[in-house]
Order: sequence, then C-alpha cells, then structure tokens
Amino acid sequence: MTEPVEDVDAIAAALRADTADLDVYADVLTSSLSDALPAEMVTVERSRSLGDRVSGRSGAVRRIVVHLGEWELTLSRPGRGSLAAHARQKVRGVVISNREVPVDEWARLLASGLARRAKESAAARAALGRLLGQS
Repeated sequence: MTEPVEDVDAIAAALRADTADLDVYADVLTSSLSDALPAEMVTVERSRSLGDRVSGRSGAVRRIVVHLGEWELTLSRPGRGSLAAHARQKVRGVVISNREVPVDEWARLLASGLARRAKESAAARAALGRLLGQS
C-alpha cells in the first residue's frame, strides 16, 4: 500500500524548508530528527573543535544517518557550504544500491519512508507529528 502523495509532499517540504542556509538546515534537521524519531533510527556524527570541547558545545553536524527499514539515508557535509546526500538500499544486510542523490530527492525518500513507517505504528505516527510540529 502506498501513502497519499500529498502527505509525502508535505513531509518533504517540511524537511527541506531551510536548505538555503546549509548550516541551519543541517542543525534543524538533526535536532528535528533526533527529537522526533527513536534513537536507533538516527545517528548523528559531529565535529568538535577544542573550543567546542572546552565550552561544552556539541560541535558542528558532520553527518546524519537515518535507518528506515531497508533504506539507509545519509546526509553529510564533505566541505564548507556543501551537502552530500546518499541513499543506500539493503536486503538482508547486503547493499544492493548505493548512490548519491540530490538533497530534494533525499528529503522525498526520507518523507516517503517516514510516512510508510507512520502507517505501521502509533509511535511512528506520533514521531512524525512531532517532526512536523503537530501535537
């Protein structure tokens, strides 16, 4: 069963709302995903400078990995001012596809996976509602 396109489009639009400023986008997406989704679904890697460590800051987001069933979606910052998005598909632990995708496509894959998961459980529906800022 597939999800209504409007729902996926709304989720994707919310996910890419801040792409104009990549630093803001990475930070907002990281905090949104980390707060809304179960910890086992989201991995966030950060780069911490000595100044970050001394002041107790968490550091800059370097990479976000979202695990959605057979999909592993990665958003990373290979250089200043750029984002690299990858979609990896696994079947029984074996990678059958690994490709770089545009950020818009990455957001749509993420939205589609979240919408599919939300149909499967109440907890996932609640997490998606938190991600979209709904009560």
